[in-house]
Amino acid sequence: MRHGKKFNHLSRTAPHRSAMLSNMAASLILHKRITTTLAKAKALRKYVEPLITKSKTDDTHNRRMVFSELQNKFAVTELFKEISVKIMDRPGGYTRILKKGQRLGDNASMAMIELVDYNETYVSESKKKGAKTSRRKRGSGASKKESGAAANDAANEVEDTDDTE
Repeated sequence: MRHGKKFNHLSRTAPHRSAMLSNMAASLILHKRITTTLAKAKALRKYVEPLITKSKTDDTHNRRMVFSELQNKFAVTELFKEISVKIMDRPGGYTRILKKGQRLGDNASMAMIELVDYNETYVSESKKKGAKTSRRKRGSGASKKESGAAANDAANEVEDTDDTE
């Protein structure tokens, strides 16, 4: 029985699995987003999030620990110089998995895994530099009545054009 054994072996031997996860983690750190199968993305999340947490403390010991996992000095440099600065105030959850559907060849579930702070679609406007909230001032009651009358005139014009067709 496999009670309490949650680790996904991904149908690979231990050295193959560790090498694959190391390469995928380095690619994720360098490119900020990769597309893979859903099972690999979930396994990669468990692998890479502790490494990102270690990058918050920039000292020699943590750099060596991360390098022993990644085996890629460019990825380690990117992780400690740029990514750790962006995620410093985040308590966890550094990655996001988005499902993409099925792969055409073998119908495997595909997913995109990305670093949360690097997706421009989901970054709020307040975090972007120079973003200001727009505020409008309310006018007097007379201007509201005038603008309401103008809107009614425009609506009547639209109705008139619909009747002629």
